[in-house]
Amino acid sequence: MKPPPFDYQLADSVSQALDLYARSEGDALWLAGGHSIVPSLALRLQAPSLLIDISRLSELSGIALTGEGLRIGALTTHAQILSDPLVRTHAPLLAEAAAHVAHPAIRNRATFGGNLVLADPASEFPAVVRCLDAVFDIVGAEGARQVGVEDFFLDLFTTALEPDEILRSVLIPPAPAGLRCGFDELARRHGDFAMVGAAVWLVEAEGVTAEARICFHSVGATPMRASHAEGALRGLALDGDAIAAAQAVLGNDLDPADDVTLPGATRLHLARVLLGRILHRLARQPAMETAA
Repeated sequence: MKPPPFDYQLADSVSQALDLYARSEGDALWLAGGHSIVPSLALRLQAPSLLIDISRLSELSGIALTGEGLRIGALTTHAQILSDPLVRTHAPLLAEAAAHVAHPAIRNRATFGGNLVLADPASEFPAVVRCLDAVFDIVGAEGARQVGVEDFFLDLFTTALEPDEILRSVLIPPAPAGLRCGFDELARRHGDFAMVGAAVWLVEAEGVTAEARICFHSVGATPMRASHAEGALRGLALDGDAIAAAQAVLGNDLDPADDVTLPGATRLHLARVLLGRILHRLARQPAMETAA
């Protein structure tokens, strides 16, 4: 199947891109990496009159360390996330997850911002940025606004981003001293969508877990925060008893639905196994001694 006819415009700036969208009267789509837009056009799931190419805008590019944290441009590719030394140092959880995203050919072209805006609940990056408490820098005709990650992912393939807005960058707050973090997923083949995946972010202070964030993907309509499991870890040393307690309460956080690929009960069991695997691995690793 081929897409219906549409016009194409290569934007020279964010302001021009926003103006092009306004003149389309809402009948336009943004094009960056193209790994979600192009298949949907080919299948005629979307039929815009105009495709606005924002893939060359310097305003959306770059990875920089600022006083607020690590700022990652929306056009940063998955491959850059995987290889960039600033990401490895200041957002190691993100770099670890990038190795699980699809395959090299896709990682070389697909964009970080495009992945987050698509909000696929089976994707790795939305769960990781929720675990990292990221902030989204968004620009539209009315100006710029910042949206915290807890308010960004609303529902299945739905975010707080309006159709006439562009995600410029994502801010990852500084990594604190005492940090332990890890990512893993269970998939039938490496690079496939995971049956379940998890990002874990822990801060140790005086020998116990002072802060905990655990976020799963492929278990709900959005990246799912496991608040009961987090609470089971706080105030305790990261040992076998604490890990078992976190696994035991995970059913209070996750209630995966049955689907054509896997029963919900099996997915929950796999989530418990995966959480235990990550936590046991983190328990053997030293915590970060100083803030990144």
